[in-house]
Amino acid sequence: MSETIERTYTLTETKTNASQTETEQKTTAKSKVQNTRPSGNPITNTLNRYTNFVTSNASQVGQLESALRTLTYIIPARFKDVELATETLHSGISLLSLYHDSLLSRSALPSSSAPPPKPTLHNRYTKFWSKKSPLYRKVATLITIIQYTELLWEMAAKRRGEQTRWRVVIGLEAAKAMCRLILLRLTKGRPLLTQPLPEREAEPEQLPPSSSNESTAPSTPPSEAEMGWKMPRTGFHLPTLPSNISAYLLSRVLTPDDIKPAPSLLPNLQGTAILAECLYILRPLIYVMMLEKYADDKKSWKPWLVGFGIEYASRELLKKKVGGYGTLEKEEMARREWGLMWWAARSAGYENLVGPWVKGVTDGMKGKPLVGMLAGVVEDYQYLWDNYYFSTATL
Repeated sequence: MSETIERTYTLTETKTNASQTETEQKTTAKSKVQNTRPSGNPITNTLNRYTNFVTSNASQVGQLESALRTLTYIIPARFKDVELATETLHSGISLLSLYHDSLLSRSALPSSSAPPPKPTLHNRYTKFWSKKSPLYRKVATLITIIQYTELLWEMAAKRRGEQTRWRVVIGLEAAKAMCRLILLRLTKGRPLLTQPLPEREAEPEQLPPSSSNESTAPSTPPSEAEMGWKMPRTGFHLPTLPSNISAYLLSRVLTPDDIKPAPSLLPNLQGTAILAECLYILRPLIYVMMLEKYADDKKSWKPWLVGFGIEYASRELLKKKVGGYGTLEKEEMARREWGLMWWAARSAGYENLVGPWVKGVTDGMKGKPLVGMLAGVVEDYQYLWDNYYFSTATL
């Protein structure tokens, strides 16, 4: 009886070992087959390699973007009737730059061993809201995409007729106004920045050598003058003072804005200040609706007066708010005041005053070397100002 039980146990153990061996062989064969296949999705691998390239060569990528963007400004003066192709290229470069900004902002590893520069107040504020509210990030990105492509949409719509063009323009302005009102709500009634997303910060290798702490081994030992003044008793060297001592000291001093929490860089608007900000947001939509109403009479002053009046009233109401302006708010208000100058190139202001004067100047410059080329560039941009609304849009 005991022999039978032992024989049965031995047979069961042998079958178990055989099944385990067979399972291990199948697993090994399967793993070998998987190892022979390419790892991951080819598209994902390509995107990862591209991301690594951009984050490792941020300064070179930025220079290439600037060069290509400059090229789009020169093309209209060289070739005629290619405004749609030129604007397509310009919009594509801007969208690619926006994508690069998102890659660099998500990158955890800096492209240089040097310490990053101190972030600007604008970047501190916009990064705070982008991280705190995913909706803020999405809405701000949508506004930026519309701004980069709005002129291209208008050019394409115009080829289907003036009525289609005005519908597209009004739709885009309505979408931007709605998005900005959402941002105003998300930031709890704080003034909106013209650029709602963080700007790309300078790479450490792009900064002057004095602002970088990179330790590079010099090929030759420093001279006495480079090492500074040598103290006669101890033999230690005191570093030489920079030429602009005030700027040197100020760059290392913390200002009140540097220690403020990011959301406190812009104040909460109340009362008439909120009304002023809403007027500023809705001004482009009201103005373009007036332009569509008086499209048959480009020299009519009514759209111009309504649009300029709303923007000027918004500016004056914001000036009366309690508390004064902070540093970041002063920068934004200065940017808006510069935007008022564009009213000289809009509707009746351009058709009745600036346009004829510019045309007279360019006509006098034709046929002259170098100056004639400049006249050609101005004429090409005059064509944009004459025919497209978004060519002079600032918001």
